[in-house]
Amino acid sequence: MKYYYIIIITLLSLQSLFSQEITGQELLQNAISYHDPNNNWLDFNGEFLITMKTPNNPTRESRVVINLPSEFFYVKAKRDSTTTEYTLDKTDCIIKLNGAVDISEENKKKHNLNCERANLYKNYYTYLYGLPMKLNDEGTIIHDDVERKSFKGKEYLVLKVAYDKSVGSDVWYFYFDPDSYAMEIYQFYKTDSNGTVKLDTGEYILLTDTTVVNGIKLPRDRAWYYNKDDKYLGTDFLEN
Repeated sequence: MKYYYIIIITLLSLQSLFSQEITGQELLQNAISYHDPNNNWLDFNGEFLITMKTPNNPTRESRVVINLPSEFFYVKAKRDSTTTEYTLDKTDCIIKLNGAVDISEENKKKHNLNCERANLYKNYYTYLYGLPMKLNDEGTIIHDDVERKSFKGKEYLVLKVAYDKSVGSDVWYFYFDPDSYAMEIYQFYKTDSNGTVKLDTGEYILLTDTTVVNGIKLPRDRAWYYNKDDKYLGTDFLEN
């Protein structure tokens, strides 16, 4: 009888171990099912109000509009007495400073106003607020091995993501709750010319609270820190 119980315990332990095994793609799809259960992201058409607070700087308030089917992007940001606006409507690019489209070359340089920056903002907001769904994009390399890792006292399933050279050279790590598959942290590092991660670079972002936009669960608050010394950089707060 004693050996019978030993066999049963062993089998249960093995079953538990096997049930915890998950591939990178499986983890990603589970996370997307949690955040975007109705597959709304590809047809996303909505807007965000974002307040960014950083140490020793005035608060920045931004209104962001993303319409993926129409290939439309708009961001209006205000800090102190300066307001900038970028509109990308397919291939058209419109820039405004304090409501005016007639901007001097001096002010263009002073405020770094150009269409390259407009596209940078588009990619930035679409990527971060489209996670984890954006990890299905072409050029994304999902590592098959999933690591269990403790971060600030909690255990996570960690997905490692890299990109084709044509897309980017940073390496990202996404931390998911092992039960719900909610995304709670992401982290990125720069790489050297050989593709090796430089551990003294990059940032990690802590995601807290959740809001629902167009049926998609998004992190409401994002706090940014340097990897190298845990220095706090700021927090952006999402309203909708």
